[in-house]
Amino acid sequence: MDGAPYLRKIDLRVYKGYPELLKALEVMFKFTIGQYSEREGYKGSEYAPTYEDKDGDWMLVGDVPWEMFMSSCKKLRIMKGSEARGLGCGV
Repeated sequence: MDGAPYLRKIDLRVYKGYPELLKALEVMFKFTIGQYSEREGYKGSEYAPTYEDKDGDWMLVGDVPWEMFMSSCKKLRIMKGSEARGLGCGV
């Protein structure tokens, strides 16, 4: 999470999809993630969950199908929403 030096490993295989992963992140870091939409990204939160893919690009969590995310995610990062603008589809 931006501003907090947490270095934790997360086994993505434990989760069945984005809703479970996002809920776990909310509990782990004690914040609320807004609703995701392809056009607007995450609304209702000052933070946005992002990930670094195998090519080194930062993307919004939820932009690709779950299986593709699991195979390409190298790092998770919870960015401030203002910094995450421009990542992913239509944000």
